[in-house]
Amino acid sequence: MGEQMTYEEYLDEVTTLMTEIYDLSDEDAIKHVMRAQAADFFTRHDDDPAMRTLERAEADAKTIFEQKNKSRPHTPPKRSAPQKK
Repeated sequence: MGEQMTYEEYLDEVTTLMTEIYDLSDEDAIKHVMRAQAADFFTRHDDDPAMRTLERAEADAKTIFEQKNKSRPHTPPKRSAPQKK
């Protein structure tokens, strides 16, 4: 099993992983982790220190990143006008 972290260290680790794995800026990663925290994503992590491991941080970084992308779907490309024959 991985080494346990304090709650604050855990949030920092998830943020760092998001910048390293998904190439987000520090500002964007912090924003997404703070939004997840505000939505109670980390409530159980605060209550249960056994959840605060590096392995779990990697999984949570992935989950938060995927949720971020679902909440902001990309704009579909514009269709080109039909070509005249």
